[in-house]
Amino acid sequence: MNWKFWQRRTEPMPAPGDPDWERALINRVALEYLGDQRRGRRWGNIFKLLILLYLVGILAVALSRSAWEGLKAGQDHTALVQVKGVISADSEASADRVISALRDAFEAPRVKGVILRINSPGGSPVQSGYINDEVRRLKEKYKKDKGHDLPVYAVAVDLCASGAYYVAVAADKIYADKASLVGSIGVRIDAFGFVEAMKDLGVERRLLASGANKGILDPFSPLPEAQRQFIQTVLDQLHQQFITAVKTGRGDRLKGGDELFSGLFWNGDQALTLGLVDGLGSASLVAREVIGAETLVNYTKKKDLFESFADRLGAGVANGFLQVFTMLGGGTPR
Repeated sequence: MNWKFWQRRTEPMPAPGDPDWERALINRVALEYLGDQRRGRRWGNIFKLLILLYLVGILAVALSRSAWEGLKAGQDHTALVQVKGVISADSEASADRVISALRDAFEAPRVKGVILRINSPGGSPVQSGYINDEVRRLKEKYKKDKGHDLPVYAVAVDLCASGAYYVAVAADKIYADKASLVGSIGVRIDAFGFVEAMKDLGVERRLLASGANKGILDPFSPLPEAQRQFIQTVLDQLHQQFITAVKTGRGDRLKGGDELFSGLFWNGDQALTLGLVDGLGSASLVAREVIGAETLVNYTKKKDLFESFADRLGAGVANGFLQVFTMLGGGTPR
């Protein structure tokens, strides 16, 4: 801001009776507006620069990690594929992401073994089944093409339950920490019933549907016994599929009885006694002591740059926008 501009802004306004009063007021308003515009552009440029620096930082970190993983992949190593979080079609532990990583690991030339590091409460039985099937298919294909097995080990971290254990049983062996929670072999459907509450409130439910059972599990309608039995039959069949997968994967290593398939879960020590796992140890221990290739290379499919950027921004950037708009406009945007 030059001296003349500052002088004009600080010189006193003429009195209302002065003939130049209106012109001076207009000049003052125009100068204030220009000053606000300059401040707005300045803050806008600063914010754009910060965004650019943030993007450059994320890109640099991603490239450095990729380069480091690439260097390690040039030697004998153990491939690591993570199954983290809820297993669903749109999660980081989706079948698409996990299977894509597994295929890359099996095709890599210097891989001596694959570790599925699992930290998941389970999720979709369909997604879990896809991964289980693909592990078995890849092992058969590798043996046919290469003439020998590529071992696959599952390592439970904090939690390997339900659908996550469905994934784990496809591995040659399962390892866990003594405090890991393992098991929960069962199937469930959750629902609520508000029929009595609606009666107490005097609310009438009007549900129109074509098909006698189209409104099944509607929370505001009664659940007839016939529908309850039908749902239970479906759950029992899904449960039996789960049990079959566990018995196929674990075979005579299972030491427990029917309680194994009751939905209960156990810590790592108990799971070892029951034959749900084969040993206690971390991914690093399995790579070093079991596979014999201590170097771990992470083949897990990461989110792309745009997805990572969006996740990292999240509420923090929204709050940043709010602060910037507040500074520029003098208040909260409405």
